[in-house]
Amino acid sequence: MTSSHDRSRVDSTTNVVLSNESIESWIAPFRAPLTAVQLDQVQKYISLLLLWNQKVSLTSIENPQELVSRHFGESFFGAKFIENSACRLADVGSGAGFPGLALKIVLPELQVSLIEQDTRKATFLNEVIRALNLPGARVLRSAYEAIAPEINNFDVIVSRAVGDHKSLLKWAAPRMSESGQVALWIGAEDASRLSDLPGWKWFLPQALPESRNRVLLSGVPVK
Repeated sequence: MTSSHDRSRVDSTTNVVLSNESIESWIAPFRAPLTAVQLDQVQKYISLLLLWNQKVSLTSIENPQELVSRHFGESFFGAKFIENSACRLADVGSGAGFPGLALKIVLPELQVSLIEQDTRKATFLNEVIRALNLPGARVLRSAYEAIAPEINNFDVIVSRAVGDHKSLLKWAAPRMSESGQVALWIGAEDASRLSDLPGWKWFLPQALPESRNRVLLSGVPVK
């Protein structure tokens, strides 16, 4: 009998077998060890992502190793900066669920709000939540600027895709808990520019493994 750890799925688009061993190897540089259950969840997620990507533009990455590293590995890398694994997290502009839904896999107790205004992407996110059985995750189908003011008190606000960082930070500051922080997956040049933005205290950018110029930048509003 084959265990769940040994099972693998075939990417119907590229005919590449994505084994648990391959996934473990590809995410190893990001220092995020996964359980057998979490590896199975990643496999299911990849299968859904590739299936839906044929009709909905979710990712431009076609190479399986790069897909696992860039989307899952980089998202998992952020887990070590989240001190409370059961905190309230908002992912702004969630897209295909990175980093928010990937973080939910590696930190199952997270309470995750995925903010995504595109209807088809929001539908995909709900399908992943259902298929992977991820309680404590919800999708808010809206532009982040239009989110009701009473939806607030987030401990962590993350974003990997929103380009207008100044507008995002202006929105985020009043939505955060007393100990809340922002984490951004951005280019090193953008991180350098944000370091001069008044009203925020930034921590030292953390270089993303396997990347030449992308970093994880976290900070807190100055009160």
